[in-house]
Amino acid sequence: MTSVRVGVIGCGNISAAYLKAAKAFPILDIVALADANPEAARARSAEFDIPAQSVEDVLADSAIEVVLNLTVPKAHVEVGLKAIAAGKHVHSEKPLGVTVAEAQRLVEAGKTRGLRIGCAPDTFLGGAHQTARQCVDGGLIGRPVGGTAFFMCPGHERWHPNPGFYYLAGGGPMLDMGPYYVTDLVNLLGPVASVVGVGTRTRAERLVTSPPLAGTRIPVEVATHVTGVLTFVSGAAVSVTMSFDVPRHRHVPIELYGEAGSLIAPDPNFFGGKVEVATAAEDWREVPTRHAYADGNYRIIGLADMAQAIRTGRPHRASGDLAFHVLEVMEAFQKSSQSGAAVAIASRPERPAPMPESLKVGELD
Repeated sequence: MTSVRVGVIGCGNISAAYLKAAKAFPILDIVALADANPEAARARSAEFDIPAQSVEDVLADSAIEVVLNLTVPKAHVEVGLKAIAAGKHVHSEKPLGVTVAEAQRLVEAGKTRGLRIGCAPDTFLGGAHQTARQCVDGGLIGRPVGGTAFFMCPGHERWHPNPGFYYLAGGGPMLDMGPYYVTDLVNLLGPVASVVGVGTRTRAERLVTSPPLAGTRIPVEVATHVTGVLTFVSGAAVSVTMSFDVPRHRHVPIELYGEAGSLIAPDPNFFGGKVEVATAAEDWREVPTRHAYADGNYRIIGLADMAQAIRTGRPHRASGDLAFHVLEVMEAFQKSSQSGAAVAIASRPERPAPMPESLKVGELD
């Protein structure tokens, strides 16, 4: 199968993980790196031996089929629309956009041009999460009735070299970390029907403690502690909390409760981890991971899956429709917090197809 030529726009902190993971997927041929800051592109070029180009040259290159958009969240839609206008498919880092309204423009532009849109996170394609889905689909816990999902930490200013954007419009714990959790929950349970949420901002500014900006203060524009309940079309109700304001906690990342038992899924920011199940009569036991992509960081598998789907004509899994639904769910927390009422979710994406258990690393069908 002929590989798909990819140009990267955005060579910041996350780009190294993508470029390392690309080596596992022969379907991907990354031919150019670009950034609004040319020095960032040159640095990644020297590290990975991929040519650095200008953003304009990547968009103008007719041989590039897909733009991998790794810019900051506020630029995701702007860069994505430029790529679509240039006749290219787009796969974006999460979230799809910073508002549903702007993301709608991107989704509609792609459909109008007959071009694919994909979006991170793709960690739900990891072996542990696919094994968890197999447990749910196979009825191991019975009909799901509820669950919990937690990401809580003291804030990204402790480790990130330039954390300011996490606290501006388009940032915050829900738009930053929520995509991993909501996407994995949709993978496990199907689409969300409604959201009730509350968001609070505990501080107007944060003190950076990580180099090179240690000692500086950054403004906070967004809610930094967000909590609420997702009600799924299936009827399951899941409590969710995403926070940059919690020093320590003991909650597991995702726990699902079914009529016949309970399931613990691992951290959806990673591809592997331990899947456990229990019943009223049986204590927790580990379920062996049965799928590939659980033994490392494959943070480009969503793009690889989309590239393979372009060649074969099938739907891709980490789709724009899925990412739009997740963004609508996340935005609904803020809307619900402001209105004090439940917010209905209009979008109904197809649940992504499961990954076959028989796959080996590098394979996607």
